[in-house]
Amino acid sequence: MTTSVTRRLAFGLVAGATLLATAATAQEFPNRVIKMVVPYPAGGPTDVIARIVAEEMGKSLGQNVIVENLAGASGAVGTRSVAKADPDGYTIVFGNNQTHGNNMFMLKEPGYDAVKDFAPLAGAGAFEHVFVVRNDLPAQSIQDVIKLAKEKPGALNYGSTGIGSGSHLSGELFMARTGTRMTHVPYRGAPPLVQDIIGGRIDVSNSTLPSVLTHITGGKMRAVAIGSAKRNPKLPNVPTLEEQGVKDANASSWAAFFAPAATPAPILKRLSDEILTSLRKPDIVDKIDKLGFTVEPRDPAAFRPYQIAEIATWVKIAKDAGVQPEG
Repeated sequence: MTTSVTRRLAFGLVAGATLLATAATAQEFPNRVIKMVVPYPAGGPTDVIARIVAEEMGKSLGQNVIVENLAGASGAVGTRSVAKADPDGYTIVFGNNQTHGNNMFMLKEPGYDAVKDFAPLAGAGAFEHVFVVRNDLPAQSIQDVIKLAKEKPGALNYGSTGIGSGSHLSGELFMARTGTRMTHVPYRGAPPLVQDIIGGRIDVSNSTLPSVLTHITGGKMRAVAIGSAKRNPKLPNVPTLEEQGVKDANASSWAAFFAPAATPAPILKRLSDEILTSLRKPDIVDKIDKLGFTVEPRDPAAFRPYQIAEIATWVKIAKDAGVQPEG
């Protein structure tokens, strides 16, 4: 037998063994706890949605799916940990347009590639944005906010859930469209930002609706504009930006589930199927909908081009707003 033939046989045996091992691993999956990383603090809308889905997944998978909060660096710390995790399906992440999009051009060294290092499992949907102000700010409309900002440029501060987040870039876009200037104050997620708005330490925020909805309806802060094409039925008396004369400043923030890119295809499919099934159950949709999040499930084939297109959209938003990358 020639050396080349021997090599081909050996390669075939190794490849065959690898396929069998992968198939066996997929059949056994899962046989232990799965960790779902949320790269933000506990208590925020991303965290709450992750826990709802994780609990539902655990029921059908027959294994617990635990949520671990790893906040820091605009979501890059937790996201990076999943990019470097063993690609065996036991570590996944619930990310968004910041962690799996904006960090690529807003952070100089995020430590991962949002597209190459991850396999999408399912798109979950999107957060609408709403402009809120502290209760004692003398502003009842978005035009009042614009007036105050123009009277004393830089005097008003606006909070966001971190550098490169949707609330950051949409706030910058708003200033670019209205010719105003406010001082940006980034936070490590929604909970501390919300507490500072309630406490009167932050003047304005273009926050995701789920993070502030109960506080608006509870009278702890005031909504002055919805950053969407139409009014939200949960806040029917709050007009849109366009209704109040602010054009081309709408923005929403998507969210999705990911696994490390090298995870075997059968395991990716199992996880994807379970997440999508959870997101299509009426009771789960109802729980998430009450938070103010719009559930729009997308399978991996549909989500990947959507993600790439969204990255391009946010790059343009950052460019239009003149936002530069940070260290």
